[in-house]
Amino acid sequence: MRRVLVVEDEAQIARVVRAYLEKEGYEVFVAADGLTGLEMFKSRRPDAVILDLMLPGVDGYEVCRQMRQTGEVAIIMLTARAEEIDRVLGLELGADDYVSKPFSPRELVARLKAVLRRSERVAVSDVLKAGPLELDIAGHSANFAGKKIALTPAEFSILEKMMREPGRVFGRQQLLDAFDQSLEGYERNTDTHVKNIRKKISEHSSEQYIHTVYGVGYKIEAPKA
Repeated sequence: MRRVLVVEDEAQIARVVRAYLEKEGYEVFVAADGLTGLEMFKSRRPDAVILDLMLPGVDGYEVCRQMRQTGEVAIIMLTARAEEIDRVLGLELGADDYVSKPFSPRELVARLKAVLRRSERVAVSDVLKAGPLELDIAGHSANFAGKKIALTPAEFSILEKMMREPGRVFGRQQLLDAFDQSLEGYERNTDTHVKNIRKKISEHSSEQYIHTVYGVGYKIEAPKA
């Protein structure tokens, strides 16, 4: 049974989300503030976290940052703040997806399933390479010249999609489809995920691996020797 931690200070929303998740067969834990959420995250080790942004005490941004430092858990941010800057910051901190209030509980469950499905997919046993950049599909790990790169499930999916066909240009929605995020209106999330991947690669190399094709999308190519 998959375990989901819901960190939400609005009791009614927490009850509704919990009811929908339990109906789908998930084991659900609920925390009403950020500090309790972090404590339960450490003690319960959930497979996924649904995290409200505006929390009393420690806010959702900080909770997300700390959770991402300790593992590759799937994180979906849930918030009433619809400004793009808030969404982008959440994704940059390592959230895999972002759902704005008011929301459909069924949509939230669908997006949770999509994130979990991608992170737990049984992968074929192969290693993709772009120069010293390697992606171990079976091991669900990435490294650059032997040094580990910590990727979120969404980032791993996008990088895998591009590395399977180096040189091919992928549109934003095509890359979102790589981890089943097919709902309309979220294409710009790709930009943030790609930015995160680039930043992580840049910690090991000054060379550009992911290239922007303006007006079309992104492609990956190893620098020519």
